[in-house]
Amino acid sequence: MSGRVDRSVQTGTKPKIAILGAGLLGRLLAFSLKDEMQIDLFDQDDGQGEQSAAYLAAAMLAPLAESAESGTGIMRLGEIALELWPRILQSLPKKVFFQRNGSLLLAFEQDRASLETLQRNLKGDNYRRIDRAEIASLEPEINQRFAHALFLPEEGQLDNRQLLVVLGEVLRVHPHIDWQTRSHVRLCEQGLRVNDEFRNGYDWIVDCRGLGAAEDAQPDLRGVRGEVARVHAPQVTLQRPVRLMHPRYPIYIAPKPDHHFVIGATQIETQDRRQPTVRSALELLSSCFSVHSGFAEAEILQIQSGLRPAYLHNEPQMRVKGKIISLNGLFRHGYLLSPVLVDLCRSYLLGQPMDQRYLHALPELLQIADDAHAFQEAL
Repeated sequence: MSGRVDRSVQTGTKPKIAILGAGLLGRLLAFSLKDEMQIDLFDQDDGQGEQSAAYLAAAMLAPLAESAESGTGIMRLGEIALELWPRILQSLPKKVFFQRNGSLLLAFEQDRASLETLQRNLKGDNYRRIDRAEIASLEPEINQRFAHALFLPEEGQLDNRQLLVVLGEVLRVHPHIDWQTRSHVRLCEQGLRVNDEFRNGYDWIVDCRGLGAAEDAQPDLRGVRGEVARVHAPQVTLQRPVRLMHPRYPIYIAPKPDHHFVIGATQIETQDRRQPTVRSALELLSSCFSVHSGFAEAEILQIQSGLRPAYLHNEPQMRVKGKIISLNGLFRHGYLLSPVLVDLCRSYLLGQPMDQRYLHALPELLQIADDAHAFQEAL
């Protein structure tokens, strides 16, 4: 494929790449390529990332729990990503909160059938059914009325906002990266239009805009709504993320450092961009209070909603057409699967062997529109 690795070999210069979008994928990809390429990172916001889906997320790394509503391939990729995240975090100059204490799926007696249904839908078997006594040993502070739970010991989480901040600090000062904020970018046949100014001369363009790509490049994307509350609850201590069975949708509570908690619903199938409704806010807050009475005195920091990008099958894809690459469709698996997509893209861009586990787990993960010979060489 034109400009693949030959440019740097022939001229001694670094290949030039445009990364569209400075959310999680854009930042991780720029961080991954910062020493091999000259990067223009285009950000439609002010560089803080507060408008991105990645900023609102709970950043749970829960491949087995997610498998109840997704395929085995998503679970397998998530298991690989759980091994990749510690390496990524160790390469950062500042510590980012990461834990792997498992997750706990709870149900009151009236919702026991929902828990049993979820258990039947799990694609793996690395979990155990636990009773009231073991629930209390794992989370001694929570409501003692819980008699039914599943414990998934291998799952984890990280602090998404810490991660975005640290990545931002690295990328802004790196000599090979030009981070351009307040940049509205559209793809065109010859290159890019940035704030109505034409740009070209890139060896590669990687589109990481999420739902922003639906405007001019990915019409098959849709938004899936998520509603999230962030609270500060000094009277509450949880050792791991908790999911509570609920008649409308499971509700999660993810503990972050300093008694901060993210409370949200896994998904609502609508592209409604309004702020959270009264109904949803009441459900989120009453659910966390039902898990731990200490949430009654919690300070509400934010209640927000956002849309996550998804394709019809709710599986991510890396799409290649000429020198344009799209990384998109992460659905609610943004933090779970982003290391896999970034690693796949990096290998492709640098002409390195790809990790075949990715394509074995999800054969449709990589879609290539042309230059099949170059693709086969990459494999």
